[in-house]
Amino acid sequence: MNIDVANLRVVVTAGAQGIGRAITEAFLAGGAQVHICDIEPDRLAACQHALPGVGISTADVSDPAQVDAFIEAALSQMGGIDVLVNNAGISGPAGPVEMLEPEAWRQTIEVNLNGQFYCTRRVVPSMKKQRSGSIVNISSTAGLFGYPLRAPYAASKWAVVGFTKTLAMELGSYGIRANAICPGSINNPRMDGVIAMEAVASGRSETEIRQQYTRQVSLQTFIDPEEIANLVLFICSPLGAKISGQTLCVDGHTETLRT
Repeated sequence: MNIDVANLRVVVTAGAQGIGRAITEAFLAGGAQVHICDIEPDRLAACQHALPGVGISTADVSDPAQVDAFIEAALSQMGGIDVLVNNAGISGPAGPVEMLEPEAWRQTIEVNLNGQFYCTRRVVPSMKKQRSGSIVNISSTAGLFGYPLRAPYAASKWAVVGFTKTLAMELGSYGIRANAICPGSINNPRMDGVIAMEAVASGRSETEIRQQYTRQVSLQTFIDPEEIANLVLFICSPLGAKISGQTLCVDGHTETLRT
């Protein structure tokens, strides 16, 4: 099966590391033009060195002014945007809700939800003008279940699903599609950090937390970032031309997020 993404003009937030890096590499390998942002300049520079031709911008997606500059740079480089992948997100704090600091709550919502809004609102006008486009919002299986000790993260990821459904309804008449992807537990350093954080918050060992994550999935597995990238390419290609308003999981089938 040929997943044709050649010549697509793609924007990926937090595209220099983790899932974003896998998505960036996959689009570039398929012949797309790609412009990414990341909050860490060193990671961006390393990514550009490894992937010649990728456009880069340093940007914190929780800052509307930085998002404006990032999207303007992408439009200037590529002449338009066919795909927006709202990938940037943070883990947020872990702990009982009454122990969480308001600032940590606000920061999680700002990055995970508001950042997607800030990027989308700037990309939509050009997509409307060309009457085509694909918006992919990265949610999480935490956007489908309650998630004890992770209230800010779960709340933000549930909101992403609602945002995505609304975009699909609002933009469909312009030929613009919107979908949410819900990754399961990912094989990467960020997930290692989440496990360590939850071990502290719950008073259990990291091994116990990792085993819990494995047990709650029917296929008893973690997910590789490249598996998320494969689905992003599919739904943004002509093969996914009629897929919109969907919440798509790559998670091995999460049964529950409770112990």
